Amino acid sequence: MFLLTFFLICVFIALGAGFLAALSDLKGLKIPNFHSVLIAGTFLMAYAGLWLGGREDVFAPLLSHMLGFALVFLMTLALFAFRAIGGGDSKMASAFALWMGLKGIILFLFYTAMFGGLLGAAALILKRWKPFKGPAPNSWIARVQAGENAVPYGVAILAGALVSFAKIGYFGSEVLSSFLLS
Repeated sequence: MFLLTFFLICVFIALGAGFLAALSDLKGLKIPNFHSVLIAGTFLMAYAGLWLGGREDVFAPLLSHMLGFALVFLMTLALFAFRAIGGGDSKMASAFALWMGLKGIILFLFYTAMFGGLLGAAALILKRWKPFKGPAPNSWIARVQAGENAVPYGVAILAGALVSFAKIGYFGSEVLSSFLLS
């Protein structure tokens, strides 16, 4: 029961840090490094704790998680170099990729891109019709309505991570009940 509680605390801290990062991105198009460090750190704690507790079966081998991190970091670094995404987006996506491992990277990238596309469409609507009167200064909405091309991609990364966590099985009955049976 202790390992299950520990695992869930790590998962929810990571998602909570992702939520705060997404909120910061909406408010000012910035993702503080602390949130990405917390997301990655909770994975490392969860992995180490479950490994020490004999439950390494919850995650893929550590190499898989490190390769997933490296792959996403290199991809997002290239996108950052071409100014397609911000540095905070790159760090946040890489931190969540650490949780996915190679088995969940395709899902994570797919859902993140899907939600990113929806945000992009929303940005186009905001830019064209300017439906909000007096949005918070320097917020995403204010900047887009003023004509800037910007998307708070931290929101898409969080949504992609949340769906991927569910699809990978971190919230599934198979993983959660396995803690009770061991």
